[in-house]
Amino acid sequence: MVHTDSNLLSCIEPDYKPFIPGNSLRRMTRVLKIGLTTALKCIQDSGITTPGPIVTGTGKGSLQDTEKFIKEIAEYKETALNPTPFIQSTYNSVNGLIALQQKCTAYNNTFVHRGFSFENALLDSMMLLQEGASHTLTGAFEEITKEHFYIKSRIGFWKEQPTDSRALYTHFSPGTIAGEGATFFTLTGTPSSDSYAAITGFKMLYKPTAEKLSVALKDFTTAPDLIISGRNGDSTYEHYYETLDQCFQGIPQLPFKHLCGEYDTAGAFGLWLAGQMLKAQQIPQQWFPFSTEHLPANFNSILFYNHFYGEQHVMLKLERV
Repeated sequence: MVHTDSNLLSCIEPDYKPFIPGNSLRRMTRVLKIGLTTALKCIQDSGITTPGPIVTGTGKGSLQDTEKFIKEIAEYKETALNPTPFIQSTYNSVNGLIALQQKCTAYNNTFVHRGFSFENALLDSMMLLQEGASHTLTGAFEEITKEHFYIKSRIGFWKEQPTDSRALYTHFSPGTIAGEGATFFTLTGTPSSDSYAAITGFKMLYKPTAEKLSVALKDFTTAPDLIISGRNGDSTYEHYYETLDQCFQGIPQLPFKHLCGEYDTAGAFGLWLAGQMLKAQQIPQQWFPFSTEHLPANFNSILFYNHFYGEQHVMLKLERV
């Protein structure tokens, strides 16, 4: 398990050369390389030659390019600006790169809605499948920069003291640790032998009261075998997870933010983790050394619950195919 004690979890970058030509690689920033490579790996693993609709979500897009362009505006006094950072800073640049690389001319859309960015992309994909699309490429991407980390630390997003990510849940105080990453899924309307899991329940809530959250959670009437929660050691918003505990007493829970950190589209990582565990019927003990007791040996359903700083809440029910 990769860990950090600097309150910032940077994603592990793969070898890009098998996926991106060398002459293109030199001109691309981190988030473009990470997003494109993740999407191409997803397409490769799914066995689909050409993706259909491409739908993504991102909270911030390419921060590195955005910051570079803004700095150049000040440095060059708004003259002789290089347009490349501006072009690559747009939120749909990853989608465009995927489509160009795969020669895909189908539906292409990016959602930018903070903590609902990935979830809106997921909802849009579900509607496309209901309208007749055979499959969609759906994902999320996010990056963190030193400047953005510093800005958010000033407004209390991160913990004040350096925290070991492996002991994140024992450091119960305001703030959490920062993260980043890219996640992609191939979604279909009908299950197959290669399917990882099926999404059988989906609900989003914006700034709910404790009562509304409790009612929404109880709507998932069939008790899951396991719960994956977005707990992140932040005492400010712990009461939402206490509501979850009250609604599903006695059902084992696993938090995941110590693996990826907190970011706008961290829910995509949590959904990937749940799908992997349902497919493998295995919980990697080295990733959860603090809570592997009383976990089910076999599980057929997982409830995923996450929120982004108390504003955007999402509940997903996943079942084994």
